[in-house]
Amino acid sequence: MSVDKGGLKSNYNRWFINFAPFHQGAIVMKTILITGAAGFLGSHLCDRFINEGYKVVGMDNLLTGSLSNIEHLFQLSQFDFYYHDVSKFVHVPGPLDYILHFASPASPIDYLKMPIQTLKVGSLGIYNLLGLARVKKSRILIASTSEVYGDPLVHPQNEDYWGNVNPVGPRGVYDEAKRFQEAITMAYHNTHGLETRIVRIFNTYGPRMRLNDGRALPAFMGQALRNEPLTIFGDGLQTRSFCYVDDLIEGIFRLLHSEYHLPVNIGNPTEITVKQLAEEILELVDGTTSTLTHKPLPVDDPKVRQPDIGRARQILNWEPRIDRLEGLKRTLAYFKAVV
Repeated sequence: MSVDKGGLKSNYNRWFINFAPFHQGAIVMKTILITGAAGFLGSHLCDRFINEGYKVVGMDNLLTGSLSNIEHLFQLSQFDFYYHDVSKFVHVPGPLDYILHFASPASPIDYLKMPIQTLKVGSLGIYNLLGLARVKKSRILIASTSEVYGDPLVHPQNEDYWGNVNPVGPRGVYDEAKRFQEAITMAYHNTHGLETRIVRIFNTYGPRMRLNDGRALPAFMGQALRNEPLTIFGDGLQTRSFCYVDDLIEGIFRLLHSEYHLPVNIGNPTEITVKQLAEEILELVDGTTSTLTHKPLPVDDPKVRQPDIGRARQILNWEPRIDRLEGLKRTLAYFKAVV
């Protein structure tokens, strides 16, 4: 392994881990750039595309990601890593078939702490990557979110619903960054004929989540493992729908290779209350002495969240396969090793 702290240009700050050329024998591998590669979803996407025989170029500034999520890939010939902020000019040498834009703070604790970085990666970052896709003639898939629906007045949420978002509220920095990201992606598709895909991701969980990222599921598991009270905001009757990460990655893989350019919801339509989730986790964690405690509901916290996945079923022949109990057991096993 060689580490090059130089750059293709003197002002392009990167850490590039270079392992092997782009060819294996006479076969030219498809190449995919995955931004946010060291994050929860990005690292699982790296694994999936490596396993599918792709050359993977991972990019991350490690603002919320961790190299520990992808260190198992460093020894592989078909993996390169760039330490880079996509809000600055992005360049990747050689051919590039696909781009997955998954760089962004994604949990409330992160984007409330880093509002400007969140807005920049959703505006300057996507602008840079759309430009790269245009130059390279790449197909680009962007990670949008169920948060574009805000605190919804339609339930469950389908892709034709325009949302109920407070643009100046504390969550607006994330919601509006993703809404802008969708808008500029569609503009490039309509104006330049760029091949684009948009996935709206609902609550996802699984190994490599950060225990302290502020989202309910890892927070509950961490608290239960430490015998601390499980913190429920509000009365706990607000609903969420939790999709296991392997199911989500399968949906994204199918969407990228589909011929559909409009937004597609990917998530698990099984809806439960936050309080029910806390109680399920208490039952799973053997020997915990944790109880439930309540705190005030944060501003603009969605009261309901459930995806309508009819479009994904019809176009991608996709639906989640892993039930919540099995997914929770797998995730708990991961957290037991890191808590």
